[in-house]
Amino acid sequence: MSLKYKKVIITGATGGIGNSLVKRFAEEGAIILATGTKEEKLNDLKKNFSSIQIAKFNLEEHSTIESFIESAVQKLGGLDILVNNAGINLDSLTIRMSEENWKKVLDINLTSTFLMCKSAIKKMIKNKSGKIINITSIVGHTGNFGQTNYSASKAGTVAFSKSLALEYAKKNININCVSPGFIKTEMTDKIPEEYKKMLINKIPAGDLGTGDDVSNCVVFLASDKANYINGETIHVNGGMYMA
Repeated sequence: MSLKYKKVIITGATGGIGNSLVKRFAEEGAIILATGTKEEKLNDLKKNFSSIQIAKFNLEEHSTIESFIESAVQKLGGLDILVNNAGINLDSLTIRMSEENWKKVLDINLTSTFLMCKSAIKKMIKNKSGKIINITSIVGHTGNFGQTNYSASKAGTVAFSKSLALEYAKKNININCVSPGFIKTEMTDKIPEEYKKMLINKIPAGDLGTGDDVSNCVVFLASDKANYINGETIHVNGGMYMA
C-alpha cells in the first residue's frame, strides 16, 4: 500500500486517531501536512515525525478554508489525499442543548468537511485523480444518548460523502468514510470506568479499538488498492455495529 511521495492533508492531526494517521502515512512515505488548533501539540508531532509539515488552522473559520487549501497545496507541491479527521463534541440532552452548541458541532463536523472537500476537489480535478477519506462515527449510524448534534453531524457526513462520490467518480476521485467505534483516545480515557465496562460488554471483540485500527483502514482507502471502492463507509468497531 505504498503511498510514497503522495501529498496528504490530515486535519485533527494532534488527537489520538490523528497521531496514528500521521504515523501510518509517514511509514508509507507520504508527504504530509498535519493540521490542528493546538500549536504545542503540533510542535510535539513535528518532533516525533520530522519529515512532516505542520500548520495551525481552525476549521471554524469557514471563510479561510479555500485559501488554506491553496497554501497547503503550495507547501506540499500538490494534493493527492485529504483526510478529514477533525471534529468536536458538545454533549447534552436535547432539551438542554443550546442552539449555539448544536450549530457549532454541525459547523465544524459537517460544514467544514463540505468546504474542505469542495476546495480540495478543485485541485484533484486538475490532477485527474484524488482520494478523500472522511472520518465519521458509529453514532452516526446508531445514535447515542446525549449526542443528537454529534450524531447528526456524522450521519450527515456519510450522506454527503455518498453524493460527492457520485458526482466525481468519473473524474477518478474516490470519496469514502471510515466510521470508528469506541477507540482508545484521550476522550475515551475520560469515560467513567463503570460506563466503560458497560461499553466494552457491548463490543464482541471485548475491548476498545486503537488509533492504528482506524489509520490502517484509512491508509488502505488512500492507496491504489482501493481504486474501485467509492461512496462506501467502512466500520471499525470490533463488531459493535454490523452494517
